[in-house]
Amino acid sequence: MQSWVKMALFVLVTAILTRLVPFSAFFRNVYTLVHEMAHAVMTLLLSGSVLYIHLYADQSGVTHSMIQAGWRSILISLAGYTGASLFAWLLFRLQASGREKIGLLLAAAIASLGLLLFVRNGYGMLWCLGFAVITLLVCFLTPNWLRIFYASLVAFICLVESVISSVTILVIAITDPAGAGDAANLSRATAVPAVVWGLYFAWVALWCARNATSLLFRSIWNRRVGERSGSEHYPL
Repeated sequence: MQSWVKMALFVLVTAILTRLVPFSAFFRNVYTLVHEMAHAVMTLLLSGSVLYIHLYADQSGVTHSMIQAGWRSILISLAGYTGASLFAWLLFRLQASGREKIGLLLAAAIASLGLLLFVRNGYGMLWCLGFAVITLLVCFLTPNWLRIFYASLVAFICLVESVISSVTILVIAITDPAGAGDAANLSRATAVPAVVWGLYFAWVALWCARNATSLLFRSIWNRRVGERSGSEHYPL
């Protein structure tokens, strides 16, 4: 129970702080891109075709694809929120193990692939190019402290957006089931109410957030213990 309370407080505080960071709205599109790319990748894995992805300045996005009707559409609709939540968890996992550079390179690679293969509206293409260039410059041409800060910013924003977006879909599924995006699509494909799928998305996001924050607090604790051990002296 205590870990869930810590997670909730952490997400709340981070949501407030990240919105105070200049240009944080620009970086919130990382979550949107990963969400849409998860739809696209699942479509390709299931032998469908991706027509295009559009990203917008209000952090919304859409993936248009073609695939045979049936069970495949269920997996594609599940992939967006689930994939984006797992990506946020992965960034924290890499950050906690001191491999934040790998996380940034992965994010830059996703933006580059999106630009080359799928994203076709003007804003989306400019955003992918800008984010990929900025991220690569930070990876290779900035001091270590700035790279860690940048990686933390991207990870925190992805985590917060995964929770906020999933909880928002749950609320919409309760108040307006037909307009609940992926949850509504899943409801039409399975006859399971949209609110059930909204609960699933929220559960995945909160589970990933709980584990991500646990990794963060554990890495901070281990670092402090290591610093204390290194500073102790035992005279002969």
